[in-house]
Amino acid sequence: MSLEPFAQSAALTFGVELELQLINLSDFDLADASPDLLHLLARKPFPGNVTPEITESMIEINSSVHTHHEALLAQLQNIRDTLVQAGDRLNIGICGGGTHPFQHWSSQKIFSGPRFQELSALYGYLAKQFTIFGQHVHIGCTSGDDAMFLLHSLNRYVPHFIALSASSPFVQGRDTLFDSARLNSVFAFPMSGRAPFTLHWEEFSEVYFAKMEKTGIIKSMKDFYWDIRPKPEFGTIELRVCDTPLTVERAAALAAYLQALCRHLLERREEPPAEDDYLVYNYNRFQACRFGLDGAITHPKTYETMSLREDILTTLGKMAPHAEVLGGSAGLKHLTAAAMQWNDAHYLRTQYQTQGSAEGMVDAAIRRFRGEAMA
Repeated sequence: MSLEPFAQSAALTFGVELELQLINLSDFDLADASPDLLHLLARKPFPGNVTPEITESMIEINSSVHTHHEALLAQLQNIRDTLVQAGDRLNIGICGGGTHPFQHWSSQKIFSGPRFQELSALYGYLAKQFTIFGQHVHIGCTSGDDAMFLLHSLNRYVPHFIALSASSPFVQGRDTLFDSARLNSVFAFPMSGRAPFTLHWEEFSEVYFAKMEKTGIIKSMKDFYWDIRPKPEFGTIELRVCDTPLTVERAAALAAYLQALCRHLLERREEPPAEDDYLVYNYNRFQACRFGLDGAITHPKTYETMSLREDILTTLGKMAPHAEVLGGSAGLKHLTAAAMQWNDAHYLRTQYQTQGSAEGMVDAAIRRFRGEAMA
């Protein structure tokens, strides 16, 4: 049986999903609070969508489908304010960040939904270790072929999104020396990594997916944890490498950058993607995870080694005309300022030193998510 047909979406529409941490304000550890929070939020209209995640110390929020950065940002700010108010009623803090700095996986509780229970039975302790927090960005595609083209053309830029969003330097109470340690947990799953190289939806659907389904390993696209995956039911591709930023402003800016990049790539003025582009993919991804903006990457076509920070700044400048057309210029300006200074991983390390404890660092992340001005 082949995969469902690829739904047609308006080109370059976009939406955001954010996985968020629920914090106990007495000790700043994770709190098993999602059932209570979801119950409270269900009492009145929510400005987007909110759902449980695999453990009870997480929730996921989803924006609507948008065409412009300004509207997406406004909705994310509205969602944030609604969550903060609900959290205040329950005495629960809410924040971004790709990992909680000192939670212990063994203490987490699997949410009661059937899919989460099934994943827990399959993956054992890995399911609880999946208490990590990422941002996913969807981009609308007019056809499955465009989706596969974009998916593979973006491989060159995946390190940009890892470095710009990195916010998970601490795990189990220790500085990992990675800017994004979260992705190391994702890599433990057998269906993670990159999608197989094919540029045609029919081949992906009727050959690759059909074979995988026949093995019994795969039932749907949800079973793939790839860095970028097609979502045929939505008519999108989904970028999954970003840590959840500490602010919704950074989250909206990342979406605007991806939208501008996709517009540029669809003009097909760059060399088309090739399977050999992936020769440097894992190394480049490691550099972005380990060193963030200070990493060095290898260009997949020329094999030139370059500064990741400088490559990001150069590409942001190149994407400026696309962002202007799309209404995303403010988002790219936000990322340019970040790339010239530091990412959220650097901010968290600074707060750890300034506040003097991991608990103080979490408190700073909560206040930053609320939109409070901080140094």
